Amino acid sequence: MTQYETVSTDAGEARVTWYEGTRPWAVLALGHGAGGGVEARDLQALAGALPARGVTVALVEQPWRVAGKKVAPAPKTLDTGWRGLWPALARPGLPVIAGGRSAGARVACRTGRELGALAVLALSFPLHPPGRPERSRAEELLGTGLPTLVVQGGNDPFGRPEEYPEGSYGLVGIPYGDHGFALPKRAPLGRDEAMELLVEGVAEWISSLPRGTG
Repeated sequence: MTQYETVSTDAGEARVTWYEGTRPWAVLALGHGAGGGVEARDLQALAGALPARGVTVALVEQPWRVAGKKVAPAPKTLDTGWRGLWPALARPGLPVIAGGRSAGARVACRTGRELGALAVLALSFPLHPPGRPERSRAEELLGTGLPTLVVQGGNDPFGRPEEYPEGSYGLVGIPYGDHGFALPKRAPLGRDEAMELLVEGVAEWISSLPRGTG
């Protein structure tokens, strides 16, 4: 069952689309990136697959996106919106896994521990701006203080899997995938296969998390 909820935050009104899990034990909250919304293929794949595995998925639209703006605000404002949404995400009384793609992954990394998240899922974490590896954002990823999983495309210009520093997080690579997990036409991997790899990697990681309270 899919439900929609509007939530007021100090950054404006946000929207949550709920995909209720079958006998859920956790909520996976996923924010979108700076260049798109919750229609992203990876977010939709997880929302479509995980509820049957006992995970309620909440796709979060930041206030700037709900308001119809084209450009994402500063990270501080994104964090404000996410913090304002958290009580709604925690309302079901289940542990909450904080997650998102790209800019949304950064938000989850920065705020997960303070908000009491069970873990952090970072999809297409922008390790650095394209072509600027010296401007690393690894500190955000390494500083979550929580169980963390990164899912990264093999050809992501914001950071390929082999560029990631050693750390206590997990890393699932999607071969040939770009920042949006799109694949070249000649890749020996299809889009459905890529999304299956992503879903299975995330599902396996979630199943390994402690089933305590977040």
